[in-house]
Amino acid sequence: MDTRILKSKRKLFRLIWVICGLSFTIWLVYSTQSKGVDKTFMESNGSVTVKVTADYYSFTPIVPFHNVLIFFPGALVDPKAYVPLCRKIADNGCRVYLVKMPWRLASKGYQKPLELNLFEDTTKQYILAGHSQGAKMAGQFVYENPSLIDRLILLATTHPRDIDLSAIRIPVMKIYGLKDGVADARQVIANKSKLPATTRYVSIEGANHAQFGYYGPQLGDDKADITLEVQQNIILANILSFINQE
Repeated sequence: MDTRILKSKRKLFRLIWVICGLSFTIWLVYSTQSKGVDKTFMESNGSVTVKVTADYYSFTPIVPFHNVLIFFPGALVDPKAYVPLCRKIADNGCRVYLVKMPWRLASKGYQKPLELNLFEDTTKQYILAGHSQGAKMAGQFVYENPSLIDRLILLATTHPRDIDLSAIRIPVMKIYGLKDGVADARQVIANKSKLPATTRYVSIEGANHAQFGYYGPQLGDDKADITLEVQQNIILANILSFINQE
């Protein structure tokens, strides 16, 4: 084959490869951006004070509170996508920290609650929650810091898979969707041995992966059979029940 033709084909292949890579990156950034988050969720009122820093969103009830929930977002997902859920939890008397992760990856920042001294008040009950990779790293945090967390909430994840949390002595709840194409329900159940026997499992009929937050369609996910609002309300109700149970 002519050398010039071969070089031209190689250049064309590299160009196509670059275009495909850029297109995928643009789509990924777009799909994981928050969508449909009403601005009122970000506004303080007579019940909740909202604070936004470089490290977190915080939602603090005006009235005295006992519970503090720390939330880890899913991988690459705009943390603002979880603002509606976190704000509604705060509306029910619980302080919430929605942590902003480096590069939007909980795997890079799951120790931030320690770095930010979020556990300074020893009179409070601390609940750690996370979605997808955020849930995986929430489990990792508990594995490494078992005395700091009083309750653990895992949303839409098949983890823990690589660590064993079956011996931890705190209440655990795992919520998953039956239309989740990312965290398959069969795999969620397959890893039950890695969590305490007392773990509370909540399956949501028709729920998918992306509707655990307010963001676009996620690669590999299935289409939900229920609306975002319905799925979010079910998640909220179960979280509040779990937080407040004796």
